[in-house]
Amino acid sequence: MSESPSFRAAGSQSPSRTKTSTNRRTRTSSIGQFHFGDNASPGLATMQATETQIQGSRSRQRALSNADSTNQPGAKGIRRAYISFRELCYTKTWVLPLVVSLIPVALYALSTNHSSSNPIYPLLFPSYASPGSPVMYGKGKKDFFFVAYYIIVFTFIREFAMQQILSPLAEKAGLTKENKVKRFMEQTYSILYYSVMCPWGLYIMHHMPLWYFETRPMYEHYPHKTHELDFKLYYLLQAAFWSQQSIVLLLQLEKPRKDFKELVFHHIVTIALIFCSYRFHFTWIGLPIYITMDVSDIMLATSKTLNYLDSVFTGPFVFLFMATWIYMRHYLNLKILWSVATEFRTVGDFTLNWDTQHYKCWISQYITFALLFALQAVNSYWLFLIMRIAYRIVFLDIQKDDRSDDEDEDDEAPSTTAEDDKKKQ
Repeated sequence: MSESPSFRAAGSQSPSRTKTSTNRRTRTSSIGQFHFGDNASPGLATMQATETQIQGSRSRQRALSNADSTNQPGAKGIRRAYISFRELCYTKTWVLPLVVSLIPVALYALSTNHSSSNPIYPLLFPSYASPGSPVMYGKGKKDFFFVAYYIIVFTFIREFAMQQILSPLAEKAGLTKENKVKRFMEQTYSILYYSVMCPWGLYIMHHMPLWYFETRPMYEHYPHKTHELDFKLYYLLQAAFWSQQSIVLLLQLEKPRKDFKELVFHHIVTIALIFCSYRFHFTWIGLPIYITMDVSDIMLATSKTLNYLDSVFTGPFVFLFMATWIYMRHYLNLKILWSVATEFRTVGDFTLNWDTQHYKCWISQYITFALLFALQAVNSYWLFLIMRIAYRIVFLDIQKDDRSDDEDEDDEAPSTTAEDDKKKQ
């Protein structure tokens, strides 16, 4: 449910790409350059294209060029349309997920059955509604179909926003270096996402006994087997978002960054927390965790974006971000972790009963504590690196990054996005 930070200082200069056997490459200012992981995994549009993909694109373009010089009736015309569609999907990465996501919508719209018995219904809408006021929603296997479908929807939204909105915005903002444009697109998309999810999560919490990060209500009326519509939608859409991020991260084609293993571990823990909290009815613990991570992430993404724009507010905002990070990811998360160690056992029934789906017992306590502790351990590692950089900047005036892979070096690299490859050809 979180990531880690990285943004270059405003006004820093790109390092020299010249290397010698005796001199290491000079690194740039690292104010806010906390690139330990990332709060936004690479999108399809910002991932490096492999040589195979580039050659495939050139081959398709040659085939289309040859087809334009002759009439292509019948089967040849169908093949030409297929090649055109493949090339379009390569250059416009949002087209394919859009088409795939529209198929269930079309099938449902054309159907005469718009009830929950329609096999398409679980993809588009939350399932297991029970009569009453307000309507409460239970949980079940159909929720997996909902999450899977919205993984595709989030893929479309992200790719479309990056290529059609954020890329032109980066150009208008005067960003020219390829890697900086990529990072700008990733971070501004994060701002858009968290700007919706943060207020939504806080709104849900505000109307629950959990407000403001109260821990005792997490256990008082356990198990929480049903939820109102907004709670269930929020939880499942968050699951879809983070699943989509994890898939893209694991499939990324660009060179892994220095802390790639830690970042993958963090995503594994996050997905495990989401699944276990939902399946075993600990969602009242999961909601505050979501919020603490999302609030710090929106501050992180904003800090990075200000840095990419060389804003005068970059420096001050870095320290505002650090304060938010420490409060959200450490103070509040440690408060929740402490409650799992203490109140989990003492508040409410502490027993295992598979028939009543009551799982608040010794083994679930250990598992919950272990997962939250693992999340805290990764965040603490990133905090250590953040504080070390901040100390060097403030007290030693050493503007040096600890990473082996510097963004500035990538900034000088040639364009490798699918769309830019098309333009070059």
